Amino acid sequence: MRKLFCIAVMALLALSSCSSDKRPEVFIEESQMIDILTDAYLLEARLNLMKSAGGDVSERQVDFYNQLFEHYGITDTIFEENMNYYTHHPSILERMMDSVNNRFIKANN
Repeated sequence: MRKLFCIAVMALLALSSCSSDKRPEVFIEESQMIDILTDAYLLEARLNLMKSAGGDVSERQVDFYNQLFEHYGITDTIFEENMNYYTHHPSILERMMDSVNNRFIKANN
C-alpha cells in the first residue's frame, strides 16, 4: 500500500505545476479511476518483481503503462490531466486511494 501512496504523491508532485482546478475535457469518473489506479498498483508490483529478478524494466514499464491506458481507452495525457484534477480535490483522491487499498485488503482475506 505504501507503493500506491508513493504513486499518488509522485503524481501530485509532477502535476503540481499545473494549477487548473477544472474538470478535464475527457473526465475519468471516480469509479473508473479507482480501477485504473488498482491496475497501476498491480503493474508496479509486477515491475518490482521483474526488477528484483534482475530484469531491466525501463523499456517494459512504458509498454506496460501504454497497454494499461489502451485497455481503459485513454492516453497518458488524459490520465495526467485527471490525476491533476483529483490532486486538486484531495478528499476525493483520499477516498479513491482508500478504495484501492480496501480492494487489496479484501483480496488478501
